[in-house]
Order: sequence, then structure tokens, then C-alpha cells
Amino acid sequence: MSLQDCAAGAAMSMRMTSLANAMPAAPVLRGRFSGRVAVVARGLADRVRPRREPADPRRVLVAHHLLLGDTLMLTALLAKLRERYPHADVAMTVAESVAPLYATQPYGVRALGWSPAALPPSLFREAPFDLALVPGDNRYAWLAAAMRARWIVAFSGAPSRRRDFAIDRFVDYRPAPAAWGDLCTDLVEGPPPAAYDRARWPTPPAAPFARPAGPYAVVHVGASSPLKRWPATRSAAIVAMLEARGLAPVITAGRGEDAALRAANPERRHAEFAGTLDLAQMWQLVEGAHALVAPDTGIAHLGRVAGTPTVAIFGPGSATICGAGDFWRDARYRAVSVDPFPCRDQRVLFRREIDWVRRCARTTAECPHARCLDAIGDDAIAAAIDAVIQ
Repeated sequence: MSLQDCAAGAAMSMRMTSLANAMPAAPVLRGRFSGRVAVVARGLADRVRPRREPADPRRVLVAHHLLLGDTLMLTALLAKLRERYPHADVAMTVAESVAPLYATQPYGVRALGWSPAALPPSLFREAPFDLALVPGDNRYAWLAAAMRARWIVAFSGAPSRRRDFAIDRFVDYRPAPAAWGDLCTDLVEGPPPAAYDRARWPTPPAAPFARPAGPYAVVHVGASSPLKRWPATRSAAIVAMLEARGLAPVITAGRGEDAALRAANPERRHAEFAGTLDLAQMWQLVEGAHALVAPDTGIAHLGRVAGTPTVAIFGPGSATICGAGDFWRDARYRAVSVDPFPCRDQRVLFRREIDWVRRCARTTAECPHARCLDAIGDDAIAAAIDAVIQ
């Protein structure tokens, strides 16, 4: 960043300091535009303060608004923070729907639920943070600055200088393939954390729901992209595999995914939850299962966190980036994928071009049918199920 950019930013921050101090007057800042104005105003005002890297931070912030799976992969970073700073107050911003999973404060971390569409003023009432880490999109460095973080660390390589303005130190991605959760631990200096300890994440409380009786396995058929959803024949075959192993299939999907649910349970012989469970309830359902089979989606990551034997089936996504990696090395987990696959060839991860990344984020307009899922044989899925339930 040039001296001219810095001077312009400082001048703007001085002009906006009074606006920052006045916000938020309303209980909640509603609308993305209002929230962005508040965040940028506060962030610019904060940048004029002297900045120094803390030797022993007492308050640490992890700033993001990631999807469920990406948020759960950050557990490795939380574990390292707790080992590196055992007495620090560690807080992490998360999507409101995800926050209940952190009610028991895993690894001693407080979750701050928020939405860009309705920014809660409680974020701005937090005491200043000595250190903030931005693991995903660098835009959330502005949120960290608005929350008065005195030193902000994020990954290099983002294409936007505006998003990088508030960042004090940049960390490069590793030059070799690794799980994203392991990569994020590089934002903190020191050795990698110990492997995931299920005891460090007590089961979150949940509202009562009708739990299955007897040994069961969860088959989750929902996914964030239609290209990650299994064909009807594939989901029906998985249900049959689990029945053959003495496990009652329980079919789950998100809201609006009735078609995928019907493909897996056409005669409605099996228990099903069609978008009726919140994430805390879903945790408890998955935790009680003898096995979980899911596509590459947030629920597959939830299985690892809950300690459930998990089979994750990868189509366009990367089983390396979203897999167990080093932190989850002790998990009863198997990734099923055909790798390499010719069209899993995109190299962008969180807006950064990385040489070793091989994934696919194409839409159905670009790829009407996921051939990468078709290429996975039933034998490979059956072998993975047997491996995790033995």
C-alpha cells in the first residue's frame, strides 16, 4: 500500500470518527449497506491509533462469517490459540445459525453470532482485542478493526487492496497441499496443535425432538449445491447398504430439499427429518448415530466434531482441502472421491489463486451434471462404511 493510500485512509478516518462514535443508535443496524457503513466508519477510525504486535495477547478475536463446514474446520485454529494463549479470552464471530453449536464454549472460545443483514451492536460493545485473525475473506478485517482489534493478521494473496487496508501482518498459504483447517493454524506462530479432543467440545444443548430408537445411521442427502447432491440411485443404494449392516437409516435434508429426500426414501419406510432440526438438534441426532454418510457439506464436518464415524462423498470439492488433515487424524472418517478428476481443475480458494489447489466451484449453468459423482462406485462407498463402523 502506498503512502498516498495510507494518508488518504487516515484523513478519511479522522472525518468519520464522530460518525463511528455515534453508531449504533438503533438496537440493530438493519440492512447490509447500513452494516457496512458502520463497520467501515469504525474501522477507519480505529486505524489512526498506534499499532504494535502483541507479545502476549489477553483478548483474541477470530473474525469471519463462514458457512457451517468452513466454521467447523476452524476448530484446529481454536485449539492452537488455546494452547498458545491458555489464559486469553478468545472470541469468534460466527453466523447466527451456527452460534448454538458453541454454547458449551469448546476450547474455551466464546461465539459471537451475527448477520451482515442485521448487525448486532453487541459486537461493538466488546472490549478492544489485542489480536485478531481473519481466516477466510479479508473483508472481515474491517469487522475486526471496527471491533477495535489492535493487531490484525490475515492471509496474503487476496485480489482487493480495499479488503487488505486494515491488515497489519500477512501470512502466505503453504506451498504444498493441506487441509484448510490445518492451513488456518499458520495464522498463529508455533507448532501445530494436538489432535482434536472430543472432550474439549461438550455436546451443545438442544430442544427435544423425536429421537430414533435402536441402532441407526444418518444419511444426509442435502447439499449447498445441486452438483454435490447424489443421484437418486446413489442415495437409495446407500440406504440399502446401511440396512444390510443392521443399521436403521435416518434420512435428513435441509429446507427445500424434498426431492432429494424422496429419492432416498421413496416409500417413506425410514425416519426422516426434512429441514425441521436446528443445528444443535442435528448435532445430537448425528452424535447418537452409529454412522453418518453425507456429501461434501457442513453436516459431514459436524460428524467429525461430534465424534461420529463419518463417510464423506466428494464430487466437485477437494477431499484434501476439506478432509481430515492432521488435526482430525484420529477421527473415524473416510473420504470417498475419484482423485484426480479432469474437470476438478480450478485453483481458487477464498478468492486466492493457489498453485496446488484442485477443486470445482462451477454452477449448474457451467456443469449441468456432476460426472465426478457418477465416477464413484458403490463398492468404494461400501468399503468406506465398513471401515468406519468396524
